[in-house]
Amino acid sequence: MTPAERPAPSGRRGARGPWAALLAHALLVQVLTFVLRPTTTYRAIELGLPGALLGVLSACFAVAPLLLAVPSGAVTDRVGERAMAFLGSVLVLASALTLAVAGHSLAALVGGSVLLGTGHLCGVIGQQTWVANRAHGADSDTAFGRYTFAASLGQAAGPLLMILYGGGNAIPDTRLLFTTACGGALVLVAVSVLITPTPRPDTGRTGGAAPGGTVRLLRLPGLPRALLTSCVVLAAVDITLVYLPALGTERGIAAGTVGALLTVRGVASMVSRLFLGRLVARLGRRRLLVGCTMLSAVFMAAAALPLGTPALAVSVALAGFGLGVGQPLTMSWLADSAPSGARGRAMSLRLVGNRAGQVVIPSAAGALAADVGAGGVLVATAAGLAGVGYAARALPVDRPPED
Repeated sequence: MTPAERPAPSGRRGARGPWAALLAHALLVQVLTFVLRPTTTYRAIELGLPGALLGVLSACFAVAPLLLAVPSGAVTDRVGERAMAFLGSVLVLASALTLAVAGHSLAALVGGSVLLGTGHLCGVIGQQTWVANRAHGADSDTAFGRYTFAASLGQAAGPLLMILYGGGNAIPDTRLLFTTACGGALVLVAVSVLITPTPRPDTGRTGGAAPGGTVRLLRLPGLPRALLTSCVVLAAVDITLVYLPALGTERGIAAGTVGALLTVRGVASMVSRLFLGRLVARLGRRRLLVGCTMLSAVFMAAAALPLGTPALAVSVALAGFGLGVGQPLTMSWLADSAPSGARGRAMSLRLVGNRAGQVVIPSAAGALAADVGAGGVLVATAAGLAGVGYAARALPVDRPPED
């Protein structure tokens, strides 16, 4: 794709036309995910399920996507981003309907979580491939920063519904939340149809990716460390999503306050992503990634301390700011490195690592929670973040050279 074929990701034009539909889809996917996942946690608590099963439910969100991520990336390169986004939207709708209609049993909670995870996977692979195909080189940090800003906006807006539906209680009205999510999922399906697919110049020869493309991607310098950083950062976001409600229940914090804390975390991530291009220009990719990962580690651990609500909000905000950087930076690094026609597969490899972390880390957290509670889980997650932040010091400096 030539530079003329790529709409500029920055400036006013980047938010109009094709970008508007893509960003709206990204926002809605995250709104629904960040409504359904905490609500599933609260429904499990309502049903009296033990704390260890909360981690299992979180892992269910990632099990099917872990197996399907790489094939989904190859399919996206072949059939286009809009088709994959539409499929993801339909699966999110199926998840919301399952939880709303039959969510009074563990089996339905597991099934709804699996459907949500698979729908989320298809949606974000379609979205990320679209951005990777439209923005490259110097524009990629800004483009992925804006894309993930929209995602963070959804992550911040979703928990606000908990305030509307029983925020003064320890557990919100889960039935109304599930029902509202069904309506939102219908809108998501409609928006997915509006996404404009990008031209794929290599499709005629190779179906979107050259033979051996996955092997080539796996040999990119620094790939293991980048994928490890990405998966631990995303798992840390998942941990806050699942265990901040659990921490609030342990300490008698109202559900509305917990929803506000989750919103604070999302807003802080939005801020770091909105200014990502400027931050990279000033600090460089590697230095920014290491510094923000360490920042999130320090304040994730601080959130586990017996703090008052204002201090807890500050800790959650600073942790959220640091967590907001890891995902877009690894996306833009892969987009710059991947050959044309294989960017869907590149994004799927990153998602494989992310989903592996979402299976292993929350499951381990669930086992840990039985002994040390939600606060201990946050401290253990902080230690993991510190470890990958240290390892990220060996990543290639800034952007890889362009072909």
